[in-house]
Formats: sequence, structure tokens, C-alpha cells
Amino acid sequence: MPIIKCPTCKKSGDWFAEKYGPFCSHRCKLIDLGKWLGGEHAISEPLKPEHFDQYADLRPGKHLDRPEKEI
Repeated sequence: MPIIKCPTCKKSGDWFAEKYGPFCSHRCKLIDLGKWLGGEHAISEPLKPEHFDQYADLRPGKHLDRPEKEI
């Protein structure tokens, strides 16, 4: 598994191998949940069919369930 950064505290590790992945801990997971519930995180606009046009040619399979490489 690739090394990723915890979305909350930015600490690097193999968090998908742990039970709280992609977060490094239960605490970071709860902090993120609190941000969603408090409105700090939000989806900017509803998804529309044209948002998926760029993915129309993807072949189906389990490879789509793997996390993307860190950017």
C-alpha cells in the first residue's frame, strides 16, 4: 500500500492498512466527521451526468476500488 497523509493531521503512514484508514486515528476520524456535520466541509455542487463523461471509457474491475496514488 502507498504511504498517504492523514486528511486531518497530515501525518504520513500506511493508514489504509489500519482500521481508521484513511485517517491515522479514531480522533482524526471524529475531527473530520465534526467538520462535515458543522458545515466546514461541504460538496460544492450536486453531481450531474456530465461530471462522469471523463470516466465513460474506464474498463470495469476491482482496480477502480484501489486508492489513487498520492499527488
